[in-house]
Amino acid sequence: MKNPAIIGASIPRLDARQKVTGQALYTDDLTMPGMLHGAILRSPLPHARIKRIDVSKAKALAGVKDVITGQDTPQVKFGNWRLVPQSQDELPLAVDKVRFIGDEVAAVAALDKETALRAVALIEVEYEELPGYFNVEDATAEGAGLIHAESEGNVSLARKIKYGDLEAGFAQADYVREDTFRVHAVSHAYLEPCSSLAAPDEGGRVTLWTSTQVPYIVQCLLASTLGLPENHVRVIKLNTGGGFGGKMELRKWEFCAAFMALRTGRPVKFTLSRADELAFGRRRHGMTIRSKVGFSKNGLLLAKDFDVLLDGGAYNSMGPTATFLCGNFGAMLYRYPAYRYLGRHVYTNKPPAGAMRGFGAPQALFAAETQMNMAAHDLGIDPIDLRLMNAMETGDEIPEVATISSCGFKESLVKVREMSGWDVKRQEKRPGYGIGVGCYSFISGGVFNWFNTKYNFASAEVRVFEDGTAHLLTMATDIGQGSDTVLRQILAAELGIGVEKIRLTASDTAITPKADLGTWGSRVTLMAGNAVRQAAQKIKEMLIPVVFGHFDLNQIHDIAFEGDRVFSKARPDKGFGFGECVYKALKGRRGEPLTAFGAYTPRNKGLVSPAFSFGAQVAEVEVDRQTGLIQVKKMYTAHDCGVPINKMAVEGQLEGSIHMGLGYALMEDFVMKDGRTLNTTFLDYKIATALDMPPSESVEIDTYEPEGPFGAKEAGEGLVSPTAPAIAEAVFHATGYRCADLPITPPKVLQGLGRLKA
Repeated sequence: MKNPAIIGASIPRLDARQKVTGQALYTDDLTMPGMLHGAILRSPLPHARIKRIDVSKAKALAGVKDVITGQDTPQVKFGNWRLVPQSQDELPLAVDKVRFIGDEVAAVAALDKETALRAVALIEVEYEELPGYFNVEDATAEGAGLIHAESEGNVSLARKIKYGDLEAGFAQADYVREDTFRVHAVSHAYLEPCSSLAAPDEGGRVTLWTSTQVPYIVQCLLASTLGLPENHVRVIKLNTGGGFGGKMELRKWEFCAAFMALRTGRPVKFTLSRADELAFGRRRHGMTIRSKVGFSKNGLLLAKDFDVLLDGGAYNSMGPTATFLCGNFGAMLYRYPAYRYLGRHVYTNKPPAGAMRGFGAPQALFAAETQMNMAAHDLGIDPIDLRLMNAMETGDEIPEVATISSCGFKESLVKVREMSGWDVKRQEKRPGYGIGVGCYSFISGGVFNWFNTKYNFASAEVRVFEDGTAHLLTMATDIGQGSDTVLRQILAAELGIGVEKIRLTASDTAITPKADLGTWGSRVTLMAGNAVRQAAQKIKEMLIPVVFGHFDLNQIHDIAFEGDRVFSKARPDKGFGFGECVYKALKGRRGEPLTAFGAYTPRNKGLVSPAFSFGAQVAEVEVDRQTGLIQVKKMYTAHDCGVPINKMAVEGQLEGSIHMGLGYALMEDFVMKDGRTLNTTFLDYKIATALDMPPSESVEIDTYEPEGPFGAKEAGEGLVSPTAPAIAEAVFHATGYRCADLPITPPKVLQGLGRLKA
């Protein structure tokens, strides 16, 4: 039953006070007696064989307690896609080859960070340089050398989707267009650089405190690379200062910290610098996207051919998932009678690309939505009208990909048109002013078990006590999005008690129940929320008999849990306070604790996700034709996230998505030369600031998702995707310049205007 006082309320994050007062602990805040500081030696070359490593001078330096190379480690390859063993292509430290500038070669643990850095500089490595390949075209060209010997043509994985008669669809089409889009790599730019601290435990065990969004995945992969049983590795996540997908793997410094802690018998900590993060960290996949679409003369979609090359960098990382999902997002939003997708994940000699907010959707939807706007212009149809006539609805299916349950896409289009004043502004011809639209759909967690876990996708444990409080234990990971608050709201609503009465313990693999696959793909509210709700319902089943037995009620009475009470709905006087009811249950059970376990794994809900969000966004821009400067004046968003659990949190996710989308659309870009990242500070790597944020107006479309807790579904990642195509269309409306290769920078605008004049 929905508790209106809790579900849909705007509740500030329960960790907010700790964070704003500086009391919140992050991994780098931790120190331990006898702690050593780690530093990593990285490759200066993009592609080379390792011929010799001499660590003798580093070991001889006073204060150095351990130095390791790949030869010292168990040399177990790892990767998140455990279901496909050949996709696991990383070693904790390089053994035979380095594959990008920054590849980890050796590690040092010393009494202080300065000594560790000096020791790293003393390590001598002899390399045999190999040809470097810095884009997908060169890497896949005939005769290119192999970055990984096992991957023919430097393609590590290919994903295909095909349904309908593509050839017949294009033959029937009155209008066909084919375009190529190029989207770029960008940084997660989380505020907290990665940090990990490992300490040895008794019996050869190890505990790792780390800035992560996947403690269970880190536990499993770390145990594998160390050669330990999983339960010998304990992973604890403290507060995490952002992740956005960049902290959802085992990272090599986590291995080094744990391995060296076991070797030295002392705690070991590694903390990356901002330059490390920007130069060597994971990033969003750059892609080359070729899209061909066919329409009837009245605007109905008939066929789509979607071909994508993903620049994966030196290792797979989460590239297989991005390759998988990119094709799914290419088929979303609209009804395509025929569709074909070929996605190829390509190795290059650059830092690895991994998961990043949107997980393939920002790239796929920039191409799809921009092409939809281009087609609308050519067909002489309003861009929103073209979308409305092709929009997905509840019950639509993408064969072997997805079944759409709740869907408020058309309603989002109608609403955003109204709230933005689209019809009037679109017809206005004010020099330098433009308005554009972009849309999105996104998953609510994935159903494909690529990690090959034997446990449920999400789980939770609930304990209740005679003082009227509850304790929620979950491995679900809050990385700043506010899931710790939302999960407490779900539990509070189900048990009918106040959010403030719930203690939460999260993200400790030794205490919280197995398992949870972590925070990615907007899965936490739906999947962990369902697990929490199931556990709470089991608790209620333990308490309901107490009310029946004490008041001699028959089974027709419906028992309510509201307002810190458990009572008969028909006879509200027949009931107890929640704590008293727990006390009586404990007494009847001879003191056996009231504890329940809940779990969730999606079943038979389609290949991709149990639920999909939808939405539409309109951007208003002003373009200075003399300088090419683009100012976003206002953003309008209508989105379907099912029933919002916490409206304030949804609003925060929307604003954060617009901020990230602005950077992706207008300014963020890695400057690379021969595989080297040149802009390694926030002074040179431009991200949007608070001063760049435009006013925004948003509306939630009223839908109910049957698969989600209290009707909720995704509200965290999908909204990052429509901003770039909406801005690109608005720039076109303002200037006539159409950008097909992000970001849309002033020089590109000026060059485009110059071509239009010519």
